Amino acid sequence: MLKKYIALVFCLLVGLLSIMAQEPRVFKVLDFELNGPVKSCTVITNYGKEIFEFNEAGFLIKSTTQYNEEDKDITVYKYQNEELVEKRMESYKSTILDEATSMVNFYKIDTTKTKYIKELVVSFDKEFFEQQEYYYNSDGQLEKIIVSHEDAVDEVSIEYSQYKDELTERIYENGVIQSSERWSTKKLKNGDVLKIQLRKEFVDGEPNEAVETTMDEDGLKQHEQFFKFDTAENEFVPAEKRTYEYDKEGILNEVRFTIGNAKSTKNYIFQFDDSPYKNWVKKIITPDNSYITREIEYFKEEQNQTEDPN
Repeated sequence: MLKKYIALVFCLLVGLLSIMAQEPRVFKVLDFELNGPVKSCTVITNYGKEIFEFNEAGFLIKSTTQYNEEDKDITVYKYQNEELVEKRMESYKSTILDEATSMVNFYKIDTTKTKYIKELVVSFDKEFFEQQEYYYNSDGQLEKIIVSHEDAVDEVSIEYSQYKDELTERIYENGVIQSSERWSTKKLKNGDVLKIQLRKEFVDGEPNEAVETTMDEDGLKQHEQFFKFDTAENEFVPAEKRTYEYDKEGILNEVRFTIGNAKSTKNYIFQFDDSPYKNWVKKIITPDNSYITREIEYFKEEQNQTEDPN
């Protein structure tokens, strides 16, 4: 079960990587490597604290970046029928709300034909920032984003194509390609199936870098091969390779790095809480001896009955 939930986390995070085609997203407990009726999770960082708060249905309702006692950024999420309808980003400096840099995003969703979302972004001092319109095709895939600023209008378009078992997504901004992502599968002799994702990034329409990620059937990364584009050779050349190893529960044990002839290894040690959900509360990385700690609070079982995300 733990392996499957970690796999789902990874698959969800993959969807966050499309920089140019980011549609409004609803975040839930699983997106933060958490499981069970989590009420809040506080992550201790070297710059302060990250605090994530959830409702009883598992939706993220508030996130706080606490730099010190006086400075913090807060994002509040509001939902209707499990759809995001408002996002408020508040920035406090010396305990005072900075209205010029604090923003509110309003979402209007229309599903009468194909799905359409309008997003309006304004500052707390009522200055218009931008408007984004998201258009979806009949299959529910995002195919176009119109971004309207005060001085310009940009169009992001997403094209989908399929060849045999390969599915490719290409993202363009004002007609210039920004990235592409291809998904395929490979069946091994033992019957296992690997999922392969090849993502390419472009700068001014020219290829720049790429990464090929190989995953098992549960979505756990097995290998990552990073490439840089060699303009002299006019092709992508290998830059770095990472190999991932897990224990029998699907918990990450180590990552092996290969850059040219240089090789190194990072080991991961997790400490888990004593809840039945076995969420990790400390992650230690060696040999650099860095670590991340988390404090997790759960809803009481008898309270965990609500389905409404508000």
